[in-house]
Amino acid sequence: MAGQSKENTRYLNDAAADDDTIDFEIIELLFFAYRDFTSDPDAILEKSGFGRAHHRVVHFVDREPGMTVADLLDTLKITKQSLARVLKQLIDSGYIRQATGPEDRRQRMLYTTEEGQALARALAEPQSRRIADALARTGPGARETVKRFLAGMKNNAAD
Repeated sequence: MAGQSKENTRYLNDAAADDDTIDFEIIELLFFAYRDFTSDPDAILEKSGFGRAHHRVVHFVDREPGMTVADLLDTLKITKQSLARVLKQLIDSGYIRQATGPEDRRQRMLYTTEEGQALARALAEPQSRRIADALARTGPGARETVKRFLAGMKNNAAD
């Protein structure tokens, strides 16, 4: 293995030995499921010059009207800097509106506008259809099993 350090070579050899303990099939199914799950919304977002970050913001603000910027940062696990550009674009485009908090005027509460609600629904509909079709093919009890599986995949399963 020319050009590789001893440490990298050792890692590659260890990884090859562990192939039987790695669930490549599930990993690949997750990659492909995510690719296809996001493909329909990606096509809709592209028309407005938006991406997946915009999708996440619109989704969570629509699901929890009045959430604060701090709550959104915590939900998305991103920095203020990475949210600022996306949020500004969504506000400037008329999809999100911002209001000051009733008790603390420094607090910024977020709401989807009618256009934002329509966008959130347009993005969620193909994803919801894809989920419903997959669950129907999976059989009875699939929804609860999938929910438990996905919750278990999160870093903090209690969230």
